[in-house]
Amino acid sequence: MRFVTFEQNGSCRPGISVGRDHMIDIPRSFALAKEAGLLDASHPIPETLVDLIAAGGEVMATCMMLSAIAGDPLLAPATIAAADVTLVAPIPRPLKNVFCVGSNYRAHVTEANKAQAKADTAPKLPVFFTKPPTAVVGPGASVRLDPKVSDRMDYEVELGVIIGTAGRNITQANAIDHIFGFTIINDVTARDLQRAHGGQYLKGKGLDTSCPMGPQIVTIDELPNFENLRIALSVNGDLRQDGNTGNMIFPIARLIESLSEGLTLEPGDILATGTPSGVGYAMDPPSYLKDGDKVTCEIEGIGQLTNVVRISDSAAFAA
Repeated sequence: MRFVTFEQNGSCRPGISVGRDHMIDIPRSFALAKEAGLLDASHPIPETLVDLIAAGGEVMATCMMLSAIAGDPLLAPATIAAADVTLVAPIPRPLKNVFCVGSNYRAHVTEANKAQAKADTAPKLPVFFTKPPTAVVGPGASVRLDPKVSDRMDYEVELGVIIGTAGRNITQANAIDHIFGFTIINDVTARDLQRAHGGQYLKGKGLDTSCPMGPQIVTIDELPNFENLRIALSVNGDLRQDGNTGNMIFPIARLIESLSEGLTLEPGDILATGTPSGVGYAMDPPSYLKDGDKVTCEIEGIGQLTNVVRISDSAAFAA
């Protein structure tokens, strides 16, 4: 299944994507199903995608049932044209920081080491960092560029993993059972801040609007070949990154195992899994994002995530 979060009349609501042009409002459709006697009165109604993910099997079964009868007149009041709403990030305000992985594609490691005049060695363990919830924005939202903060903003297309089942000390053997689905993430990075703060990642990767996400979450049953997906990014139509998720140094099951060691992963947690080669700072000469740039991330089977860079001074950020 394919899940979205949309904004309508000032509020955000979870939805089921139906084809390219329509979606089912999940809370409204659940209420209609109750009124029609298709659901027990005590059946939970998820108000967010995190609620839905955490609820598990019963709620997911209902979503599948509603998706199967999408054209039924019963659901007409809950069926919305995509053109009439605004998609936001599928999980607009994560309950935790977004977990991220650095240096997880060999070709990217090589280009990064070359750009920084370092020995070309790959990490022996996954390199983890996080982005705060305030970094998350959805498809079509602006990526803010404040020259007073950074003039070396970069891009990184990444496959995002959405955790479905809680766990700690998860093994590689059962890690896949903890995945709900996948989305697209652009790990926007202020390279100058990343270097200035001792090489640690949080400051350079944690700025507001630095985590575009979307346009939807595709459940794992619809994307069983998640370890063999084309992953690409273009700037103003110019292809910059073009890789495959099969080229990860640490595959997703290994990332989940390592991340969950002594750390509980919960439903709705998000893990960005690294980026292929082609980032701006490793180009010769380097090419950083500028005002008006249109950045499109694409992952096979999920779709496209497009955002435009917009200049904004510190006063506008404070507003």
